[in-house]
Amino acid sequence: QVQFVESGGGLVQAGGSLRLSCAASGRTFSSYAMGWFRQAPGKEREFVATINTGGTLTKYADSVKGRFTISRDNAKNTVYLQMNSLKPEDTAVYYCKPTVGPGPWGQGTQVTVST
Repeated sequence: QVQFVESGGGLVQAGGSLRLSCAASGRTFSSYAMGWFRQAPGKEREFVATINTGGTLTKYADSVKGRFTISRDNAKNTVYLQMNSLKPEDTAVYYCKPTVGPGPWGQGTQVTVST
């Protein structure tokens, strides 16, 4: 199946910004509505944002609305998550995955926001 690889995580100060990327293999990327999810230590994985196949419809968790922006470039088989005004509570491993159907999770990318 198509695999997705997250990158762009790192350490950033509170109030700072970070841009995550999710690269897909193959030529079927445009067939998937995509989502970003995150999981903090000891907590369940939670929804962050989704984007439809054409990039015309997006949804966000209330906790990130107004601060995060999801986008995609189907020609590059990539989905992005621009994160602004980061807070310590945003610290988590971030994952990307199609929103429809089951499938394996990737390794994710670590985002750490310091005070």
